Amino acid sequence: MKSVTRFIEKKLGLKVNAEKSKVDKPKGIKYLGFGFYFDTFAKGYKARPHSKAIAKFKVQMKKLTCRSWGVSNSYKVQKLNQLIRGWINYFKIGSMKGLCERLDSNIRYRLRMCIWKHWKTPRNRAKNLMKLDVPRWAAYNIAYCGNRYARLAHNGWVHKAISNERLAAFGLVSMSNNYAERRVVCEVD
Repeated sequence: MKSVTRFIEKKLGLKVNAEKSKVDKPKGIKYLGFGFYFDTFAKGYKARPHSKAIAKFKVQMKKLTCRSWGVSNSYKVQKLNQLIRGWINYFKIGSMKGLCERLDSNIRYRLRMCIWKHWKTPRNRAKNLMKLDVPRWAAYNIAYCGNRYARLAHNGWVHKAISNERLAAFGLVSMSNNYAERRVVCEVD
């Protein structure tokens, strides 16, 4: 480390930040938002988003799907699409298929809560559920049950009414599909 630092500072005229620079195994390194892990099938190290980068994405996603944010759901979807596309374009060299599927599920769940709150009254909720092919008895039971938003977003009838296909038709970009299209295979030795 000392010889590398000396070379960079003397020959190249650059300053090395001692706090950020270290010599370590790939598992212990965070570099430009990427972390590294050993893939036993490929028998080599691969890049993936670091846990801090994932946490930062989740915070941004939660801000954009906040139920108390007074904007339309179409605007929320537009902003979410920008976040998803940007994140996937940056981390496309990382190995994150399962992560994208989990984050996709979480985004859709939070959007269902936003839509449920946007419908406001139980009468309006029942009417909208019936428009989305939920039987009348189930629509009224769900709309007037008084459960919290998070619990109702996991309800089977709400999930059927505001399905993944309907959210995609509404304009929501699928994170896992976007990743599958743009993925670049990169291995670290």
